[in-house]
Amino acid sequence: MGAEATIPLEQYLHTTFPDVDREYRDGEIVERGLPDYLHGRVQAALVAFFWALRSELALFPCVETRMRLRSNLILIPDVAVFYPNEPSRVPDTPPLLVAEVLSLDDRLTAVREKLEEYKAWGVPHVWLVDPHAKRLYMCDQSLMEVASLQIPELGIELLPGRIFD
Repeated sequence: MGAEATIPLEQYLHTTFPDVDREYRDGEIVERGLPDYLHGRVQAALVAFFWALRSELALFPCVETRMRLRSNLILIPDVAVFYPNEPSRVPDTPPLLVAEVLSLDDRLTAVREKLEEYKAWGVPHVWLVDPHAKRLYMCDQSLMEVASLQIPELGIELLPGRIFD
């Protein structure tokens, strides 16, 4: 994964890519990891879980949506959940939750930086899911492995069996 030539934000926002969508950082287009089957399956399980709760809890889950964290930074989380209002086309306010699903070619340094960007933006719940090792992590002050993923204020707990089986 690498960066490409510098382009203006508006050009990036009107660009489509033939494979995986790319992120935008300080004028550069940044490639993302290539997902495999396990990545896609876990991503689908996360969205299905939140989709089932959308009416009851006013949740708005989405996948791979460009989000403007600041004027020169657009990231694309694997899964995001907005609450209690539906976001704009290119959200510029933090969702309730962002979940990143590790791909085999992800670099931990880059993933950690992305998780920290979400926290700095104001995302209350930042999760990391490793489908290959079947491990769950929450990012608060640091990245911590956990037995389940939780959103306590909504009474949500997501156990590994709901994601990995």
